[in-house]
Amino acid sequence: MSALRLGSHGDVAISVGGASGQGYSSLVRRIPRRRSCQRVVLACDGLDLAGSEDHRRILIRSEDKNSERRGRWSTGFEVSRRWVDAGNPVSEGARGRDFAIISHNILGDHYSSKHRDLYVDIPIEYMKWDRRKELILHDICRWNADIVCLQEVDRYHDLQDFMSKQGYAGTFKRRTGGTTDGCAIFWREEELYLLEDESIEFKSFHLWDNIAQLCIFETRKGETRRFLVGNTHVLFNPNRGEIKIGQIRVLLQNAHALAEKRGGIPVVVAGDFNCTPQSALYKFLLTSELNLTAHEKKFVSGQKKRSALPSTWPNCGDHSWTNEELRMATGQWGCTQVGHPLKLQSAYASVKGGKSTRGPEGEPLATSYHSKFLGTVDYIWYSVGLSPTRVLDTPSLNNLRKINGLPWENIGSDHLALACDFVFTRDPSERGR
Repeated sequence: MSALRLGSHGDVAISVGGASGQGYSSLVRRIPRRRSCQRVVLACDGLDLAGSEDHRRILIRSEDKNSERRGRWSTGFEVSRRWVDAGNPVSEGARGRDFAIISHNILGDHYSSKHRDLYVDIPIEYMKWDRRKELILHDICRWNADIVCLQEVDRYHDLQDFMSKQGYAGTFKRRTGGTTDGCAIFWREEELYLLEDESIEFKSFHLWDNIAQLCIFETRKGETRRFLVGNTHVLFNPNRGEIKIGQIRVLLQNAHALAEKRGGIPVVVAGDFNCTPQSALYKFLLTSELNLTAHEKKFVSGQKKRSALPSTWPNCGDHSWTNEELRMATGQWGCTQVGHPLKLQSAYASVKGGKSTRGPEGEPLATSYHSKFLGTVDYIWYSVGLSPTRVLDTPSLNNLRKINGLPWENIGSDHLALACDFVFTRDPSERGR
């Protein structure tokens, strides 16, 4: 195992280790509190840990420690999540995956105490960082991903120390302003080589202090393949739709430009996008275009009840969008249409799941759960040249509603991790090797 090396470029730290509502609605609402702890077991058949022997040993040790530490808060609650296969010709071939990716908003340690009103029914023990960190790393090990995209990271070095010992290298980008959290990408060194990494400070585009990461990887084994991974945490504030749209536009424009520089390589973009599957912002990601005059900016993310402008209103932005807001969203003055150059699909929507875990769009019914929200805001998007072969399904809403929220006994964040296996679908001799 090679020694740990740490360098920094501005706010970017690089380390190298050794070998929302009822039914299908995701709108913001107050979740009824349950005062009593219930004995709940969430079980799914056919669980596949998809880990190596070494990772299974790590898993067992973590479970033993967790059992000792649970003490009086133990309810018997276990979230067992199953892999769902795509069932297409690509996934039925000899190759199970070319690479696997995890995306997880891990709930920053600072935010877990700052916003304690979101976790009033969660035992204090479950909120402690040391406990949550162990559960988060436990999941990363058992799901055995080649790439791990994390959001709300404010204890990067805690994670880095562990990940380097498991053979991962990492890069971290802190948000601008006075915040301490940011985004991190880890990758398995024996599988992937980092060719290039960039970070985006949205503040330089007058789009607040959020950031994004872009990394280009090359496979080390078999046929040489290259692909780009983006990681971001979009602004939460539901009232600032123009900022949310602008951040996604800038991220996808930069991802496309960087991928084109390498010959049109495939793109994966993951993270917490702070928008629901029913929202205009989700449709913007999916369809590559959005007419801003058809939507009020405080509703474009779906975090508040979505509303279209009355048909009697003129087709301009005067009633809900100022000229400055239109410029922030579109990047141009006097423009009411916004677009991005990537043709994206959602990994989870592309792999059919059951009615108990998926909504009409095919997305998970819930990826985040606290006292004021139960719904989906996290996604893994991919471009032409890739195909998902399986995804790690989420628990059903019925099962989640049996507990008081997240974090919980064996879940380390108020978000559920997303995981997906991908294969390349183009011959490496084609454009975008």
